[in-house]
Amino acid sequence: MGNVIILGSQWGDEGKGKIVDLFAERFDIVARYQGGHNAGHTVFIGEKKFVLKLIPSGILRPGKQAVIGNGLVIDPAALLSEIESLESAGVAVAANLFISDRAHVLFPAHRMMEKMSEGREGKISIGTTSRGIGPCYEDKIARRGIRIADLLDTEFFRAQYDSVMEEKVVIARALGIDSELDLKAIRAEYEAFAERIRPMVCDTSMLLNNAIRDGKTVMFEGAQGTMLDIDHGTYPFVTSSSASAGGACTGTGVAPTRIHGVIGVSKAYITRVGGGPFPTEAFDHAGELIRQRGKEFGAVTGRPRRCGWFDVPLLRYTATINGFDSIVVTKLDVLDEFDQIPVCVGYRIEGREVCGMPSRVSEIAKIEPVYESVPGWSTSTFGIANYEELPAKAKQYIAFLEARTGVEVGCISTGPERNQTIVRPGSRFEKLIG
Repeated sequence: MGNVIILGSQWGDEGKGKIVDLFAERFDIVARYQGGHNAGHTVFIGEKKFVLKLIPSGILRPGKQAVIGNGLVIDPAALLSEIESLESAGVAVAANLFISDRAHVLFPAHRMMEKMSEGREGKISIGTTSRGIGPCYEDKIARRGIRIADLLDTEFFRAQYDSVMEEKVVIARALGIDSELDLKAIRAEYEAFAERIRPMVCDTSMLLNNAIRDGKTVMFEGAQGTMLDIDHGTYPFVTSSSASAGGACTGTGVAPTRIHGVIGVSKAYITRVGGGPFPTEAFDHAGELIRQRGKEFGAVTGRPRRCGWFDVPLLRYTATINGFDSIVVTKLDVLDEFDQIPVCVGYRIEGREVCGMPSRVSEIAKIEPVYESVPGWSTSTFGIANYEELPAKAKQYIAFLEARTGVEVGCISTGPERNQTIVRPGSRFEKLIG
């Protein structure tokens, strides 16, 4: 057991929140490394449902430290609201949450800029959550962003804020949009936010590296999924951060040599939210059945997710990008009612076989999936926690995915609760998790 990255291997919403929550008890620290409050992890503990947007799922484990890394963009209002919600449910947050002083701050003007961009005539709609994540990352890369450390320095913050926000107003006016933002009132509000989060802010890179040096273990938690990675995903229909395994190092300040394993999380089928190509999307009754049985609606937005069949070439691609040691297959029980389960095992474009993942979305949109049909098990797997108790055909489905993807399936989720999980004895997954 050591320091492990757990991240999505598809387009997000794979069930990472449950997996991180379940195994966080075996680690000392859970650190999130990218994204903002546009990504939600849903965790069920008994009859309680927790939707986490910025805070790592490990916060739900008493005594575990949770770190928000430098790779995130933080809306302080959303963060404080999340803290209040968790604490009202009995979760001890303030004493166990650590926020990077190098993370960037998201402002209402970022939301305004994103809505303007998405609504512009002739602009390809990405299908964002309009929470301002992209524009905040734009400011970061353009070296005009405001970081948490800046927010805590009142005099410096005021000057920097006024300069940056004046530029936003000029842009809005140039586009014919009258900004209704009260910039002075927002500045005062953020100064108040700064005092509320100040006790939780520190150099989290130093915290993590010192902990690792002292023999403590860290679980690195990704948000979204690899196919939404800014570099390796279906660009431009992606998020604005590094959602792949490499982002764990840049987003926390921990060196690659300190990482001991990478675990991907994948549904037994596949879903996507927002725009962009989706080769195995099921537009028929089967797709709707998956959506209803899997309750495939966004944790943050409530938007219905697009649903389709497991995509082997996609998983092989994300396994290569991330170097998966093992994968977790979630929501196996959603497929219980199918007599036959199509699995995409190859890609063709205009009749020719395609190796790898095309870089252009126009090419991905032309993909003709090559399917093989795998027998369904037509009996309930819901709640099964022992691999030997799975129906024989469900085991065959798992074996088929392993053989075609070349990656071990070390863990299987059969329901939303913590105890509805199978860890396969002797697997690489079991050795990494401990």
